[in-house]
Amino acid sequence: MKIAYFDCFSGISGDMVLGALVDLGLGVADLKAELDKLNLSVPYELKAKKVEKHGIHGTKIDVVLNQGDETRKLADILTLIEDSRLAEEVKEPAKKIFVRLAQAEAKIHQQDINEVHFHELGGLDAIIDIVGAVIGMKLLGIDAVYGSRLHLGRGFVTSCHGTLPVPAPATLELTKGVPVLGGDVDAELVTPTGAAIITTLARGFGEMPEMKIESIGYGAGQRNLPIPNLLRILIGTQKGFANEYEEDTVTVIETNIDDMNPEFYGHIMSRLFANGALDVFFTPVQMKQVRPATLLSVVVAEESLSRVLEAVFRETTTLGVRTHRTKRFKLAREEMAVDTEYGKIKVKLGRLKGEIVNIAPEYKDCLIAADEMRVPIKLVYDAAKLTATKTRRV
Repeated sequence: MKIAYFDCFSGISGDMVLGALVDLGLGVADLKAELDKLNLSVPYELKAKKVEKHGIHGTKIDVVLNQGDETRKLADILTLIEDSRLAEEVKEPAKKIFVRLAQAEAKIHQQDINEVHFHELGGLDAIIDIVGAVIGMKLLGIDAVYGSRLHLGRGFVTSCHGTLPVPAPATLELTKGVPVLGGDVDAELVTPTGAAIITTLARGFGEMPEMKIESIGYGAGQRNLPIPNLLRILIGTQKGFANEYEEDTVTVIETNIDDMNPEFYGHIMSRLFANGALDVFFTPVQMKQVRPATLLSVVVAEESLSRVLEAVFRETTTLGVRTHRTKRFKLAREEMAVDTEYGKIKVKLGRLKGEIVNIAPEYKDCLIAADEMRVPIKLVYDAAKLTATKTRRV
């Protein structure tokens, strides 16, 4: 499997993504030919040039408009993409990126998602950046994308909404749940377009996954900064069973507790999940002098580690914890809602090599339906699983 690792040591923007892909060998003419399938009404040119940033050479991409552009809403952009002659494997990811952008803007401005005016984000250059990024990865044969921590920068930036703090509100909204760092560079390093692209397409963030590196590309930003203003993309291959799964790295927190009221554990579990824990479980153990105790284990992603650690110390009687980092292998997941005789139920599907091997109805949905319909929860669960099985032809 061919994978791409986005090393965002100097952030990420849409034009930096295109520049790095061209630097990796994506032909500008091939990219333009695919973008022409959008049937854009505004004429434009794509210009690529080599530039140097602190001694490192990369590719800078400029979108040159030959006339004025317009402001668009989400529906306008989705229609433009859907009515194009682009392949479905390009249309769907591109639409997802714009939907994420619209959701972020809608939350910030307290608007309905369909009423959001994209302004800069709906301009032709942003459309070319986003759709072009998806096209480029398809043409380069990239099967999966991973990302590093995102270097956000600091300071202020000027936009159509006035002067905004860095990171811009839309960027912050888009990067929730993703490991980030502020750094000491007074500049906007991650733009909303760049954030939307990487957070939509990446399977995971953190350390570089195990891979055999084949090629490296650098995409240049516009400004000259104290650090190289470049996005580095590494393309390589993975071999072995790891190709069949999604993977990420998590931290496991453990502590033995023998002096706490056991009635507290239910509340503690709720507090840990509220602070970002991925999983919490309790195991009965025996400590020194054969004292009975409970082993508290918490699985947490890097970005939530500090919050969860604080919750452990505040909510329990422990004086110390053990931690270790470990890798998780996961089935590719898909969520869907199925219509059953008991109502609509959310279902999670787990895929292995494209085949659905696990179906898990959402417990809370099943519980609510069972209470409303006054039937055993197992009937709702089985109905949802059977409907999902028939729908996806497992």
